[in-house]
Amino acid sequence: MPSELREGITGSSETLVDESNTALAMGSGELEVFATPAMVALMEEAAAESVKPYLDENSTTVGTALNVEHISATPIGVSVRCESELCHIDGRKLVFNVTAFDAAGVIGKGRHERFIVEKERFMKKAEAKRAEQ
Repeated sequence: MPSELREGITGSSETLVDESNTALAMGSGELEVFATPAMVALMEEAAAESVKPYLDENSTTVGTALNVEHISATPIGVSVRCESELCHIDGRKLVFNVTAFDAAGVIGKGRHERFIVEKERFMKKAEAKRAEQ
């Protein structure tokens, strides 16, 4: 693990709520508001991108756990921003606090875990599942 990787690293990601990322479109509900799966993806993106510059070119992170609350609905046409903060490092395990906001305030929050993996080794293990079919 690179020595520069440290607790306190922050990241952010942003999207505009449109027809493609609503609960109705994503199959997670019947309403045209920002979908929980879209919020989760935004949280993962903020966390993953925040530590990417600290990893060597052969490594990446993969999401392994997420515990979030979706507190408030966001309608089409409103921007959503997610912020992440690396709050704990345990070997290859990275734990982030994640919070999503719209113009009115916090819409979601929680904790997200990612693991540092070697890309080629990880993909070989995943691809081996094809042979098991």
